[in-house]
Amino acid sequence: MVIAVDVALNFDEFVARGTEIARMGGEQSPGAIRRGLIAVSLVFDLWGPRLVQLLNPMAGLIMVAAMGFTYVQMVRNRELVAMIAGGISLWRAARPVLVCSVVLAGAQLANQELLLPRVAPLLPRDARQAGMRTLGSASLSPTVDTSGRVFMARRFDADAGVIEGLYILERDADKAAARSIQADRAQWIGTGWKLENGTASGFGGPDSVGTSKVDRVETNLDPLTLKIRRFASFKSSLSFQQATAMLNNPKLLDNPSLAQMDELERIRFGRFGVIACNLLAVVICLPFFLQREPKVMLIPTLRAAPLAMTALVGGTLGAAAAVPAIPPELSVFIPAMVCLPLAIAAITSVKT
Repeated sequence: MVIAVDVALNFDEFVARGTEIARMGGEQSPGAIRRGLIAVSLVFDLWGPRLVQLLNPMAGLIMVAAMGFTYVQMVRNRELVAMIAGGISLWRAARPVLVCSVVLAGAQLANQELLLPRVAPLLPRDARQAGMRTLGSASLSPTVDTSGRVFMARRFDADAGVIEGLYILERDADKAAARSIQADRAQWIGTGWKLENGTASGFGGPDSVGTSKVDRVETNLDPLTLKIRRFASFKSSLSFQQATAMLNNPKLLDNPSLAQMDELERIRFGRFGVIACNLLAVVICLPFFLQREPKVMLIPTLRAAPLAMTALVGGTLGAAAAVPAIPPELSVFIPAMVCLPLAIAAITSVKT
């Protein structure tokens, strides 16, 4: 449904992009069928990574909805009645659903760890950028290195690792501006940036120096660090190993702070809290659908829906929200701790 709405709203953009790609391949006047086929392939190219991203927030809803639809059909067709009449406990009917839920939870974890980090750079694209595989160029906003220098640039090419129009502000021990360094172009070599037409100018303070030539600047801001800071919105797409690497190497963070470190801890362990809430939501809703006698299932479904949504949304919010005075490694599991006694109460109430 989401893809259909997006295609309906942006179909002209997909066709225009398809025409552009066809012309880049040497076709000056591509036919309507050719442009349409390219446009369809661009839809898959754009939405493939987005569907990978949507799997994680939708996994819990998929589990609960699939469980509900399955048992509604079994109650409607008297299959559960036949099982009980044959001396089979309803736990036998619940077992395949619980096993499938655990398998889906494993798929969700594998998606978060293996697939999502690989497609993360492709997520911000729009219809006009479908088919592209480059990170592109953008201005470099003020970025501070471990020495306290502020880096700015007119253009940073994330693919080539080249900076154009570089401006560096150096500060003294009192954090006051001491001198500036400017360069037309900079390229990372070894452990620093090699400057083209680099000059340094003082600001007239006691530690200032006159204009001089600068060929190289040593810093921790290598192209990889700048990419991570530029695409900071991808932090939620990090794998457990990547988040651990960033925690062990704070220089990859922009102005590392306790809040940023706690956020990474929630990203690391939050995925496990969400998975736990998804599984507990299935268990909490089981009694509403495991019925020994045929009945209209609309009322049980309406009763189960708010409980399921509370558990699922609670798991997502618990993984993202900071809880004062509680370590982030523990706070992400608070919703699961709340759902656990409800799940135990629900599962023991089933008349099998």
